[in-house]
Amino acid sequence: MDMFVALSDPTRRAILELLASRGELTATDIYEHFSVSPQAISQHLKVLREAKLVVMEKRAQKHLYSLNPQTLSQFETWVQQTRQRWEGRFEALDKVLEAEKQKLAQGEQERK
Repeated sequence: MDMFVALSDPTRRAILELLASRGELTATDIYEHFSVSPQAISQHLKVLREAKLVVMEKRAQKHLYSLNPQTLSQFETWVQQTRQRWEGRFEALDKVLEAEKQKLAQGEQERK
């Protein structure tokens, strides 16, 4: 499962936010925060596990879900690299636009 597909759903994003704020939770604990069926939460958790955003650990009779720090760290690195790339592109565009603005202003002054 692609991470971006998993993140495209608002319920799954809310589950990630819940796990980030509360730490390890059972599926029942997670279900109690949403107005969807337990089966829907199970399906959302499956998608999040397949995308490696969430890990599940069995402890006795419980399945505990938590965020996967390795995947989130990789995602954060990707976001930072992408942001830097786009910031560089926007800076270059700003320079081009500023040069064009100066050319236009100079052309208008020459006409006067």
